[in-house]
Amino acid sequence: MNSVDLKAVGAGFSDLSFGSQAVFRAALHALSHPGRPVDLAHDAEVPTQGHAAAAALLLALLDPDCRLWLSPSLADSDAAAWLRFHCGCMLVDEPAEAQFAWVAAGDEAPPLASFAQGSEAYPDQSTTCVLEVSAIAAHTVEPGAASWRLQGPGIRDQVSLTVQGLAPSTAAALLAQRALNHAAFPRGVDLFLATPRQIVGLPRSTRIALEA
Repeated sequence: MNSVDLKAVGAGFSDLSFGSQAVFRAALHALSHPGRPVDLAHDAEVPTQGHAAAAALLLALLDPDCRLWLSPSLADSDAAAWLRFHCGCMLVDEPAEAQFAWVAAGDEAPPLASFAQGSEAYPDQSTTCVLEVSAIAAHTVEPGAASWRLQGPGIRDQVSLTVQGLAPSTAAALLAQRALNHAAFPRGVDLFLATPRQIVGLPRSTRIALEA
């Protein structure tokens, strides 16, 4: 990581307890209702690199015991210094070593299988991955966007989710990886999609397919 002047690192939540709890509740809501966009309100002075919602989410989730993997454009930016300063987390070079991962828009996401998968006895020892996209919307279809059909726990019947900002090849690869990820349940990676202002939870129990 490049050296960063800590005097230039932005502040975290103005009220650490209240801010962290509010974002944590939003994260739980997103995971409890897969495919539902959740607004992520916060007052943190987020880094210049990366989406604000992704930064605030990790600010609430990380602590000094956590190991974090960052995609290349984040690893060499103020985002790395910001999270290390406020959370005390450890940055790791290998996805398999990480409890959390943050993939910036435009960076190539490692295969989900390269992250920690947990075990049958300890499925919680897997990676939670935050993947940035440009826009997300439920129950709508936008030209040039990936339209997914979601089913599983927390969803009545099915949910349609439109995701913008993923190249078609990336979206197709992600769906194939998610199918394998789901088949390994209770092992597997939990995923958050993050825009600048919203998050969507995609836990490992959610089945995802392309809309017909």
